[in-house]
Amino acid sequence: MLTKNEIRHKVWDKMTEEKLGRFPFPLYNRIPNFKGAEKAAHYITEMDVYKQAKVVKVNPDAPQLPLRAQVLRDGKILLVPTPRLKAGFIQVKPEWVPAGEERKAASLKHINTYGEVLPLSEMPRIDLIVIGSVAMHRDGRRLGKGEGYADREYAIIRELGNPSVPVITSVHSGQIVEEDLPRDAYDLTADWIATEQGLFKTNSPYDKPTGIIWEEVTEDEKQEMPVLDEIWRLTHK
Repeated sequence: MLTKNEIRHKVWDKMTEEKLGRFPFPLYNRIPNFKGAEKAAHYITEMDVYKQAKVVKVNPDAPQLPLRAQVLRDGKILLVPTPRLKAGFIQVKPEWVPAGEERKAASLKHINTYGEVLPLSEMPRIDLIVIGSVAMHRDGRRLGKGEGYADREYAIIRELGNPSVPVITSVHSGQIVEEDLPRDAYDLTADWIATEQGLFKTNSPYDKPTGIIWEEVTEDEKQEMPVLDEIWRLTHK
């Protein structure tokens, strides 16, 4: 069985060689910005779970920018994790964004101008989660860039009492792999995969995390993510 990192590099190599990505380069060590990201975003916006959602959490990476902008255009509240989860989540309400500035407001460069960092105690109920990925298996197993933020963000949300909600990832069809992806207990799976070619349900047999696996959290991680100490205080009173 290939390791997680070997599979990641196999996908990054393929995307680079076949020119499936676009700026920012290199595609390595990041959630790659794939060609056709707008089409994948469009397929998501046609889903009933999207149309019914009032609060949507989307990762801050480049290929999900079209979706983040559309969330605001559609009058929904956008939640985006702060870089490296240093301060939790940024909330952008559609009424805070002047018409025509949705893409700017949803960009990592400008989001703080339009949104505000939420205290965890004020987190709204999230209805839908969209994540980026490096590699996806059709059964919902995924690999991110290797730092575990999507997994940790989902665990934080569940730890704070948010119910289980649909998780969608958007990737290029070339990022879907046949390899047997290694999986750990804290790994997040996706219920749906959107690509430039369409959308399909994974029918994943794997359980999602129900909260933070505290025994897996190191003291270094607590120092790097003060949000973890805040969650501990909120949930262990």
